Amino acid sequence: MTCLHAPSRRELLLASGALFAWTYLPRIARAEGRDPRFLTIILRGALDGLGAVAPVGDPGWIALRDDKALKLEGEHAALPLDSFFALNPAMPNFHRLYKAGQATVVHAAATPYRERSHFDGQDILESGLPKPGTAETGWLNRAFASIEPGGRVDARGREAFAVGPVTPLVVRGPAPVLSWTPPRLPPASDDTLMRLLDLYRHTDPALARALEERMGLAAIARAGGINQDPNNPAAKQAGVAQVRAYFAEATGSAAKFLGRPDGPRVGALAFDGWDTHANEGASDGRLAQLLGALDGAIAAIETEMGPAWRETVVAVVTEFGRTAHINGTEGTDHGTATVALLAGGALKGGRVIADWPGLKPSDLQDGRDLKPTTDLRAVLKGLLKDHLRVADDALANKVFPGSGAVRAAIGLVG
Repeated sequence: MTCLHAPSRRELLLASGALFAWTYLPRIARAEGRDPRFLTIILRGALDGLGAVAPVGDPGWIALRDDKALKLEGEHAALPLDSFFALNPAMPNFHRLYKAGQATVVHAAATPYRERSHFDGQDILESGLPKPGTAETGWLNRAFASIEPGGRVDARGREAFAVGPVTPLVVRGPAPVLSWTPPRLPPASDDTLMRLLDLYRHTDPALARALEERMGLAAIARAGGINQDPNNPAAKQAGVAQVRAYFAEATGSAAKFLGRPDGPRVGALAFDGWDTHANEGASDGRLAQLLGALDGAIAAIETEMGPAWRETVVAVVTEFGRTAHINGTEGTDHGTATVALLAGGALKGGRVIADWPGLKPSDLQDGRDLKPTTDLRAVLKGLLKDHLRVADDALANKVFPGSGAVRAAIGLVG
């Protein structure tokens, strides 16, 4: 299907979890004897990059987060990546891939966005434009349109796809895409409900009142039933299992399609719920649970891609980072720089790529955030150029307009 209208903020919220895929083969890559696959996973809500990949070698790290800082020792010891960085312990699969040269971390990365609105940040992340609010197409779709197709996949591959609910901005545009939605619905997180409520208060007050009433009824139901009480350990564990199952099912099913000889070659997924203002818990709380679910999702992709994994790149990106300091509710607020996580057999991995800005108060962006030193567009340009063979002029003028000064990162793909 082809979608040409600009997405509403409501549509962006509702688009999580569906796979949107391009059904053609890149001609140049095929001529080189390659059959590349590329999957983009968008984490909506802003990932705490310092909670995902900790700079344990920075002398200011422990002082910055005190007992909430990930460390190389203790009950929840971080997984060492090199002499300076360590991975969240909830991600052993990503750590295994890193050690095998099939995963890369890009730290202190950000889009051009420097404000703190989720919607505007997601708009820039998915549109690839330097400013929010003006896009009708996304960078991944424009990348499709810039590649000379080398033939369409077998028409039988289309039968596996059903039309999904709403196409996210990143894949909207002139290049036709197929969509598929996993049968399991994602569990609605508290931050998703609050963001919807805030949106509807401004655009649809009647619906906002209905949503508030529904949230109140849910709270009453939780109080009256042990299985629905989020403070009950068994119920909480069941909720964690639900999130992990949804992530793994969505990505695993997507990988089955992408891994087929007659399947699509490029796709996109989005997962909501990363807005960790309270009770973040990088080592044993909500962030650890989300990262564990993401880690399981990456493992599911590796498994379900089969032999195609060796020619696969998975790029995990988010709209912005979070504050360097923990706030008064044991969470983090909207920040600037974060991490991009790359996985796949086609990578030249086993590296943390970072021009590290430091964590001293004078080093922080606006005195509160990790300072961005890598433009995320450079990372995406490098992957699109070396893996899918998108031309430089198309990257600078069509895929990421106005980014001529941002040079593609080289050497990400083996």
